[in-house]
Order: sequence, then structure tokens, then C-alpha cells
Amino acid sequence: MNSISLKQLHTVSSPCPIHTSRLKPVLLRCVSNPFSTPLHSHLPTPRQRPSIFHSFHFTDRNPNLRLPCAPLHSSDSLVPDPSHLPQAVKPDSVPIGDILKRANSFLPHVVLGSTLLALIFPPSFTWFTTRYYAPALGFLMFAVGVNSSEKDFLEAFNRPVEIVVGYVGQFVMKPLLGYLFSLISVTVFGLPTPIGAGIALVSCVSGAQLSNYATFLTDPQMAPLSIVMTSLSTASAVFVTPLLSLLLIGKRLPVDVKGMVFSITQIVVAPIALGLLLNRFLPRICNAIRPFLPPLSVFVTALCVGAPLAINIEAVKSPFGASILLLVVGFHLAAFVVGYILSGFVFHDSPDVKALQRTISFETGMQSSLLALALANRFFDDQLVSVPPAISTVIMSLMGFSLVMIWAKRKE
Repeated sequence: MNSISLKQLHTVSSPCPIHTSRLKPVLLRCVSNPFSTPLHSHLPTPRQRPSIFHSFHFTDRNPNLRLPCAPLHSSDSLVPDPSHLPQAVKPDSVPIGDILKRANSFLPHVVLGSTLLALIFPPSFTWFTTRYYAPALGFLMFAVGVNSSEKDFLEAFNRPVEIVVGYVGQFVMKPLLGYLFSLISVTVFGLPTPIGAGIALVSCVSGAQLSNYATFLTDPQMAPLSIVMTSLSTASAVFVTPLLSLLLIGKRLPVDVKGMVFSITQIVVAPIALGLLLNRFLPRICNAIRPFLPPLSVFVTALCVGAPLAINIEAVKSPFGASILLLVVGFHLAAFVVGYILSGFVFHDSPDVKALQRTISFETGMQSSLLALALANRFFDDQLVSVPPAISTVIMSLMGFSLVMIWAKRKE
């Protein structure tokens, strides 16, 4: 290893002269020049290299060693030019539209907060009575329609196998689970028979419109298919729900056919049609209102979750409340899992199998507990029958939107 004196560096004749007093500027400038020259061409021969400063060692054994440098001028200073220094990058400001669109990511936290608020201070939600449920759910369906097109729904009708599997999960697998958990409530937990009837009644009703919104948040391309599934189960519930209640509970429940058709039109058909028409013929209006739909939808969903709990708070706090809560959680958890496994088994070769599994899981695990609660209050004398549907309204929403958060993070 050979060394060189810094005092002799200025005697070297080279295209890039190096001076003793200019060593630091050279090293600073060497980084900014794109061309380079061989290092050994700037150094004296080995005989001219007395060992004075051993802290700087260069080897001439490797002729390919190159150091990028630039010619030094007399105007160069030890202080670097500020124009060559990297400038601080100012963080970009986030548009208000992006902030509004991200509101859906806070939905599980808002649902949990509304649940706690309903338990601690029920009057905060008791004003949101049942007469507001239909318009609130209709607004959620309008938000889905604004973000969809008629082509999406036509493609959904072209998937009859997926629709049939969702229907089987809704009206075959779920009632079987409801009957199983109703037996467990009576035989294992020793609860009164009306409690078991209430659990079975929850399993007999159609799918919930909240499942459509949950699907829209997780897999937007599957929202039309979810809406078709829920609409079909709701339309056929006028015949299927009385039949299932007769088989599982032993009591035939008359269902208002005209009222059910009007409910489907008010909650599903009209809002979605309005959203599709706006998206098709008035796109500027859609673009103007679209950023505000996510936060409003989160607020409406929180009301739909907290209000039933606040209104039925006494039923939830009943002596059997803890046991019923455990049974209802088990029932919904089993329904979510069965829907996920069933669709995975049937569509294991499909390219969008995961999205189908999530969609059918929502359809099977989330049902119209509000309808079950209305039927229990109207056609059963024992008030205990209404306790499982009241608890199911909250648990279904909490579990469904918790899955939204989990699956959305996994997709990222």
C-alpha cells in the first residue's frame, strides 16, 4: 500500500488538479459530476510519494478505480453553494374530497362508539324511531346506486349460480343454524321456550340491506350481485318466512304481502334507480355529491345500529341478557362461517372466489332482524320472543362491519 503527501498533490499535472487547501471542496464537488477519470492518473509515481499522512491511502494496483470529480476553479469556496444543496420537500396537502372519501374506513369504530353510547345514554338514539329506518336504509341504497351502473346489475343477473348459492345460504343453511341454536338455548342453557322461538324467528327472515352496504365497502364490484340476492330473498320472504316459522316454531305468521312489496320498492328499488339515473344522465351532479356520501352513510349506519339497541335496552338488560347475547353471537358467527365455506366449496375454481365468499358470507350472516323484531312484537304475546331479535340487530351490524374492516385490511 502506497501513500502520498498532501503537499505534493498540487504538483500533479492532471485534468482535475487537487490542491491541499481545496480537498474538501473537491470531495463535495465530486458527487455532482457525471464523468470520472482514473484515480491513478492524478497521483505521482511511487517514488514521489513520501509517507507523511498515512490517513489517506490510495492503491495503484487497481487501474480501474475511478473517482468522479470536476475541475476546481479559483472562485471555489469551502462553503458549499446553497443552490446545490437538496431542497426541503413540502408535504402535499390532502384535498378535502379525499378526506370525505376515507370516512368509510372509520365505520367499524363509529358503529362500536354508537353501541357504547346507546348502552350508556339511550336517549341519544331513542328519537330515531322505526319510522326513520326505511328512509335511512333507502339512503344507503342510493349511495350504492350512485357508485354503480346499470351494466353492473345486468351482469349480476347473468350469474344465476351465485344467486342460487346465496339463496340457499339465506333460507336453508341459516334456518338450520337457527333451529340448532334455539334447541341449545332451551336444553343446554335452560332458557325459556320463547327465547328459543325468538332465535329461530331471526333465522326465518330475509337478508338485510346492510349486507349490501357491507359488500359495497369490501368488494364494490359485487354490490349489484348482493343487492339482487337480498331483493330476491326479501321478495320471496312473503311466502318463505311464514312457512319456516311454521316448521321451526310451530306458529304460522301472516306477513303483509302488500306491505312487503312496498317496503322493497321504498328501500331498494326506488333509491337504486334514482342513483343509477343520476349517474347516467346527470354525471356532474353525481360527481358533486359523491364525496359527501361516505360520511353521511357512516352517520346513517351508526343511527341504524344504535337506535334499536337504545329502544330495546330493557330487553337487552333482562336477566337472560348475557346468555342470549352469547347465543346470538354464536348464531351469527356460525352463519358468517357457513356462508364463507359454502361459497368457497362451490366456486373454488372461480377467479373471484374470495370476493364471492365475502359477499355470500355477508348475505348469510346478516339478516333483517328489524323485521323479526316487528313480527315478534305483533304476533307473540310473550315479550321474551322479541329479546333475541333486538340483540341480533346490534350484533349483526357489529360483526358485519368488523368483518368489513378485517377484510379491507387484508386486501391492502
